[in-house]
Amino acid sequence: MKEKILEHLKSLELKYNIKILLAIESGSRVWRMASKDSDYDVRFVYYRPTRDYLRINNSPDVIEFKDKDNDIDAVGFDIFKYTTLLMSSNPSAIEWLKSDIIYIEDKKF
Repeated sequence: MKEKILEHLKSLELKYNIKILLAIESGSRVWRMASKDSDYDVRFVYYRPTRDYLRINNSPDVIEFKDKDNDIDAVGFDIFKYTTLLMSSNPSAIEWLKSDIIYIEDKKF
């Protein structure tokens, strides 16, 4: 399944012209409570080209993707939205940093 998830993430990078810095598994699989019906809850942080941040009209700061055939639910946050969540001690944002199921990790991030 990891290969399928990585394929989808690379496709999202191309479709939205983004670079994914961190992509992890969240939810029941990380908590070791997955059942046979559990989906894959992929969460990721991305950034856009600099020119996108200088536009008058902002780009969406959340990207959502679902692959119902493979039970993949992916949600990504723009780096600015994600760091805002971290600064407000958002539990989900902090949990992402603790996930031990990592699909993509930019060590500089």
